[in-house]
Amino acid sequence: MTFKAPDSLAEQIAHHLAERIIRGDLKPGERIQEQKVTLALNVSRGSVREALLILERRHLIAILPRRGAHVTELTAHKVQSLCTLMSELYILLGNAVALGWQTQADMAPFVQIQQRLVSNFERQDIRAFVEECFNVMRAAYPFANNPYLQETVENLQPAMNRAYYLALDQRKASMSEYLALFEQLLAAVLARDLPQIRQVLSAYCQRSSSLVIAALADA
Repeated sequence: MTFKAPDSLAEQIAHHLAERIIRGDLKPGERIQEQKVTLALNVSRGSVREALLILERRHLIAILPRRGAHVTELTAHKVQSLCTLMSELYILLGNAVALGWQTQADMAPFVQIQQRLVSNFERQDIRAFVEECFNVMRAAYPFANNPYLQETVENLQPAMNRAYYLALDQRKASMSEYLALFEQLLAAVLARDLPQIRQVLSAYCQRSSSLVIAALADA
């Protein structure tokens, strides 16, 4: 596989490896060898090293002295900690959209994402469904206009996606459940109901945490 797009090569490599980790192709604890990745993707070793640093920043791998890069383990404590933090970040984004939207056109990207989520649900396409869930956050970034918040969510979201994918793949969670929560969130944002936004997103993250932990127990 060869990457030739003008975007950051390291980012492309990181995305490729992240997808394999999220899907479970690369297992917790599994070593990622620079040389193997270099040969498999036909890229430079320097670009692979940079990609691994990106993945470490996104909590998908750990780089240890004399042991190299290994896929991080998912534990109940890590899942609970991640979901608790992401809940507050999601609430900040949800509030920003609720307070910032002016016309129906402003909300169009979220309605389109909702339609794609329904389509992914009908096809039972877990990978695309999880990616669209993240696109909700990306659509909210312009309303928040907070580069620090955006960077934090971007770095943590791959770990969250990994957790979601596990729960959905093991059928501990259902796409229909997430669809219903998104519908409630959209209604709360349209109504500019900040307490309801907090309630929906807090419940969403608490439920996600429980489902992922149940999936971990059966993995």
